[in-house]
Amino acid sequence: MHIVLTVNASWNIWNFRRPVVEALLADGHQVTILAPKDDTAKQLESLGARFVHLEMDVDGLSPASSIELIDTFRGHFHALQPDIVLSYTVKNNIFGAMAARTLGIPFLPNVTGLGTLFLGSKPLFLIGKLLYRFGMGALPIIFAQNDDDRDFLVDKKLLYAEQLRMLPGSGIDLESFATTPLPAFSDGTKFLMISRLIRDKGTMEYCEAARIARKANPECTFQLLGPMGSANRTAISESELKPYFEDGSIEYLGATDDVRPYVADAHCVVLPSYREGAPRSLIEAAAMGRPLVTTNVPGCRAVVENGKSGLLCKVRDANSLAEACLQFASLDPATQQAMGHAGRDLMAREYDVSIVIDRYRTAIAELTGSD
Repeated sequence: MHIVLTVNASWNIWNFRRPVVEALLADGHQVTILAPKDDTAKQLESLGARFVHLEMDVDGLSPASSIELIDTFRGHFHALQPDIVLSYTVKNNIFGAMAARTLGIPFLPNVTGLGTLFLGSKPLFLIGKLLYRFGMGALPIIFAQNDDDRDFLVDKKLLYAEQLRMLPGSGIDLESFATTPLPAFSDGTKFLMISRLIRDKGTMEYCEAARIARKANPECTFQLLGPMGSANRTAISESELKPYFEDGSIEYLGATDDVRPYVADAHCVVLPSYREGAPRSLIEAAAMGRPLVTTNVPGCRAVVENGKSGLLCKVRDANSLAEACLQFASLDPATQQAMGHAGRDLMAREYDVSIVIDRYRTAIAELTGSD
């Protein structure tokens, strides 16, 4: 078959969906990536996929830009003639579904998180509800990534329970993210946050918690890994973060294409996000045997067994986050290592990428009648 994957940034496919692409290619399908072009486009083509640039305004929600995006999707789908479209991220899910419906093309979206559209104001929520109902309300299969998001979508009458199937995020390749022992404890406890530098990920709370925790325990180190200048409504400027860099609260590591060396060098990985689908940074860290500190919110709490593989804290609360980090730092090395082992065990049981691939194969067969 010809299978199109669409998303709002091609790096998303390269970093998070590559195993699915590789599995579909191995199954003999033709795969086309339809996304805004970035540096990963050539890497995706090197796998054997075709890449087609998608012109879209990632953040805008004006009626004019939305109608234009539907027309853009329709034009691409008409030209590509896919047997099925797999979609990720909000605008691609909603407006891609509208376009596919007019052409009778099976469409399989993945709700990777509810994000800003449902974390913001009531008017924004109502807009989101209408878009979900009109865009995806008639689709037979929709993937969600955690129980909280599924329940939210059903309880708020955005989607129907019978439409929704569960995925453990994008899954994790347990061989690529192999477990490693915690580093030596001679230089104190090292915390690491991996994220785009945006408010919804809890970046400012992490910075403030680092300042608080280091006053109580100067042997704690707090690192921040991720790109600045994100195209997101809640992006944080460098000037806002600079005071935390200058006073030593935060060690900024920049951006990277491979997080594994940084995770291996940390004792604990932190994500104080406001809400997630299935947080990739925590899943990767847990697979490598790292204890986690994260917020007690949908998505985040699903990947942590509180007190066993990590610790939960209150959302939007730097003091609660600092307390959790200090609590972790006070644990003896054997207990910290046991937390890491528990996290790895959880990833092996529930988050192996083979689960994701199998569920995609099943859904594709059902939607295309190829089983």
